[in-house]
Amino acid sequence: MDHVRDTDPDLLIDFEDVSLVRGGTTLVGPVDWQVELDERWVVLGPNGAGKTSLLRMAAAELHPSSGSAHVLGERLGTVDLRELTTRIGTSSSAMAGRVPADEPVSDLVISAGYAVLGRWREEYDEVDREQAVETLESMGAEHLADRRFGTLSEGERKRVLIARALMTDPELLLLDEPAAGLDLGGREELVARLSALALDPDAPASVLITHHVEEIPEGYTHAMLLREGGVVAQGLLEEVLTSKNLSDTFSQAITVTRDGRRWFARRSRRSGGHRRAR
Repeated sequence: MDHVRDTDPDLLIDFEDVSLVRGGTTLVGPVDWQVELDERWVVLGPNGAGKTSLLRMAAAELHPSSGSAHVLGERLGTVDLRELTTRIGTSSSAMAGRVPADEPVSDLVISAGYAVLGRWREEYDEVDREQAVETLESMGAEHLADRRFGTLSEGERKRVLIARALMTDPELLLLDEPAAGLDLGGREELVARLSALALDPDAPASVLITHHVEEIPEGYTHAMLLREGGVVAQGLLEEVLTSKNLSDTFSQAITVTRDGRRWFARRSRRSGGHRRAR
């Protein structure tokens, strides 16, 4: 029988020896991971590293094949997902693909509070709509409230979906590659918005998945590097984002630099091994 541990109320994610196996292939694990109330995590790794699978377990969408996984104090596999839905805010490209093109933006944002994607039969009152506009404003998207989702640019869609994730004032915010597919201007606009959110002490703890260190917003505190489902390194951002760790994660020589509060990475020329950043 699995041993029972007391849950720490400050731990929003508490994974102990967690693995996810599908079809005989280990997608993630084993992973030990803890996310506290005031932390902002970035998870980096190449395609197929297990990042999205890890995030889906954190969202209580997938149950681990082995190990102990607690999210918001509840053990996965023993709690009804509906009890966690409004306590966790999520945004992903997969979600965007399920939104009807003619869905009004304000209805899409409000629907988060009803645990549905887009309006169904609910009747929304003026308080709902005012809160939706306020949430959209936090992402610089209040002017989109009356637009149809299908008319939005890629950058606008990303900001609307993040606003939707924030609509219920969640305890945990999970963002799966929020800047994917954006041009330079759109990426910088989104990173600036996410930086402001991360620096807000009242904002929820967050986990952001990306392939690129340039997309890490200011205010993020911790990092996990994944490769082939396993953890290469995790901990404080400044300690994890080294040239050696990134090179090991992406299987090529990479130099990591920092300019102010932003991170940058480039492929290094080999000269008897990986070059370290100055």
